Amino acid sequence: MYNITPLIRSLILINVVVGLFQYFFGITPYLELWPFNTPYFEPYQFLSYMFAHGSFGHIFFNLMTLASVGATLESYWGEKKLLFFYMAAGIGAGVIYGGINYFFAPGLLHPMLGASGAIYGLLMAFGMSFPDLEMSFFFLPVTIKAKYFVIILGGLTYVFDRSGEVAHFAHLGGAVIGFAIVSYWKATGR
Repeated sequence: MYNITPLIRSLILINVVVGLFQYFFGITPYLELWPFNTPYFEPYQFLSYMFAHGSFGHIFFNLMTLASVGATLESYWGEKKLLFFYMAAGIGAGVIYGGINYFFAPGLLHPMLGASGAIYGLLMAFGMSFPDLEMSFFFLPVTIKAKYFVIILGGLTYVFDRSGEVAHFAHLGGAVIGFAIVSYWKATGR
């Protein structure tokens, strides 16, 4: 079903190992990205939050998306370019999320975690790189163009968020960073 490439396999493995450490050793509070205005914030969290997840469903859907679009992008760009992109989208999503909350919701004291910012960056890149590629929509027997697939998939998180705990600005931040990087690469021929 999926052609898992070496970097994608490594990223999935890192996420799973971190998830197991979270479950067995309770390290989640040290990995989450805490708001800038709390004593718990540390700069390393811009990296660590991307590999920690809040639940099995959270990690499952992030890693399924990583496997499905990330492998194609790795084959297209190469391992180094994809690794740079993934890290930039994830870290950029954390910075945007933290900055928006710092200035517009300074009373927010909840941490954020998950690969979703990087994943939304990958979704944006996939839609921009392969806009007319026909894709299956989950397990349904219909196909849809990638440019619409990523919009629908990106919008589902807003539709199904009943808890109010989803870091929508991290998702948006990852997509914005992804758009900026792909646009720059296209403009410069990289």
